Parts: sequence; structure tokens; C-alpha cells
Amino acid sequence: MDGETYLNRYVEGLKSNLDGIPREKFSEIAEALAKARDKGKRVYVMGNGGSASTASHMACDLGKGAITPGKKRFKVVSLPDNTASLTAWANDTSYDNVFSEQLDNLLEEGDLVIAISGSGNSPNILKALELARKRKAKTIGLTGYDGGRMKQLCDICLIVPSDSMQKIEDAHLIVEHALSMYINERS
Repeated sequence: MDGETYLNRYVEGLKSNLDGIPREKFSEIAEALAKARDKGKRVYVMGNGGSASTASHMACDLGKGAITPGKKRFKVVSLPDNTASLTAWANDTSYDNVFSEQLDNLLEEGDLVIAISGSGNSPNILKALELARKRKAKTIGLTGYDGGRMKQLCDICLIVPSDSMQKIEDAHLIVEHALSMYINERS
């Protein structure tokens, strides 16, 4: 197969996955984000690997790209971005604790925790979501496959209908961009 044929096949598969994204979940997430911003609540975003990059990107887009004159700004933190804390918790306890321990210092009732995990089964994500629920934070998930164990721990879970990690990660970034732009334009 040549490169052009491969790219065409990849793009067609991605289009199909994007068409299957539940639009109502997008709207629910946008409302939760706007409410957190308007109430001055913090938003914490987390993920591993490619999803860590998406978490970082989302924090940047919400913290800078979604600024609307006359509106409150997002108080947003990307948990994978603090390398020192991340590696200290991983080294001294377990990688399973890298997000929950950071949240344990900061999380308050009513804050918003966004978990990005292609599989929905990352132990460190699940542990952080469990803590968030105990603290009465709102939990949001972006995932794929069948949603994994994460879907039961999220108040809102947007599942990309795909079994390709790459296409799931592509779709999460598209959803993240659309959320940031929508929140900025609707305000």
C-alpha cells in the first residue's frame, strides 16, 4: 500500500470515529466547564503519554485561548506538567499515585477534574477520579474503546467510538479544541 492510500484510509476511519462522538456529551462538558469558570472553581486536567500532551494543551487553551473580556478566567492546572511532583510521587510511592497525591493537596468540593485516557483503565487516572468523587468534585472523562473502568467514575464521559489509540487521541484533541473555541465564542 502506498502512503497516499494509507493516509486516505486513516482519515476516513478518523472521520467515522468523529461522526460517532456523542454530541450531547460535548454540550454537557462545555456547560460544566463554563459553570466551573463562572463560579471560580479550579479545573484539573490529567492524562498519560499522548493524553498528557492533550491535558497540557487543554490547560493552555482554557487558560489563555478561552479568555473572554469581561468574563472570569479559568483556574486550570495540568497535573502531568509538574515533572518534579510527578516523578517524586512515582519514585517514592507508586506511579499509581502521581495524580491523586497532587489532587489531595489542592482539590476542593465543586472543582472539576478532567481525565483523559484512551483505554479508560489507567490505574493512576482511576485512583485520582476516586479521590475526586470522595471530595465531591465534578468528574469528566475523555476516553475510547468501551470507556473502560473510568466511565463509572465520571459524571460525564465522552467515549470516542474507536479501538485505535491514535484515532482516539486525535479525536480527543479535536474535542478539546472545539470545547475551548465554543466556550470562548458563546460567552
